[in-house]
Amino acid sequence: MTTQPEPALSAIVSERRRLTNLAYRLLGSLADAEDVVQETYARWYAMSREEQDAIDNPAAWLTTVASRVCLDLLGSARVRRERYVGEWIPEPLPDRTEWIDGRSGRVTVDPADSVTLDESVSMAFLVVLESMTPAERVAFVLHDVFRYSFVEVAEIVGRTPAACRKLASSARRHLRESRTSATPAAEVAGVVREFKLAWEARDIEALIGLLDPAVRATGDGGGLVSAELHPVEGGERVARYFAGLDVRRAGVVILERTVSGQPGLVLREGGVIATVMAFDVEGGRIRRIWAVRNPEKLGPWTGSRGRSQ
Repeated sequence: MTTQPEPALSAIVSERRRLTNLAYRLLGSLADAEDVVQETYARWYAMSREEQDAIDNPAAWLTTVASRVCLDLLGSARVRRERYVGEWIPEPLPDRTEWIDGRSGRVTVDPADSVTLDESVSMAFLVVLESMTPAERVAFVLHDVFRYSFVEVAEIVGRTPAACRKLASSARRHLRESRTSATPAAEVAGVVREFKLAWEARDIEALIGLLDPAVRATGDGGGLVSAELHPVEGGERVARYFAGLDVRRAGVVILERTVSGQPGLVLREGGVIATVMAFDVEGGRIRRIWAVRNPEKLGPWTGSRGRSQ
């Protein structure tokens, strides 16, 4: 006797990657995104067969549930981050060919539920999303990134299409005001490489020449490892700060890697990845540096999984 598959099972399972992509962009945390996807599927399988059959568009149902769970989490995340030690930075992601499976500890190639790396997961983009209200963020990501109509967005977030249009418009204003650059990756890679060389040489003048006068460097240790509690600002201050970090000591290696889809740097200490750095480059100079050191945010890089909030 042949067992009949559950209704639309293949369609349901195939949505996992899209849901993970959506939740990560909404939350800036892969660990939380994975929890949201798990919760979404748990709600689907908690329904009876009859209730599942009554849903005309299971994919749309999953998107709605995942988005609403994210909206709730975004509200509570603001409260949790008020207690976070130091600055909170979104979780950086490695190139898909360097993703480490937390269960096996092996490098995997493009895991089925990994996040697609494009401009909407760059650190600069995610940091701007963090400045938005939860409703702005959800409306903007659903409409501008995932191309849902405002009618669909309204149904998901429980507001009118006109209200969702205003939310997305406000979100776009945040992006314009942030001056998030669209510098070609090759140019960013060249500047990041020069920064690496100047840093290793502890060449303050060379570092100053690579930094925008208003550069801002932010570290995130989460209270678990050492990191500056507040951003370091200004070309000379940032240059002297990095020159003062002796990365030539034994066991420290700086590697050029793709970080959240953009050229970045990774510091390996004693064979273990301890810091992942992302950059925002404009006009040949570095405007922003983000250094994530919180080990709970480096799961895909190290093979561990943890909580980052």
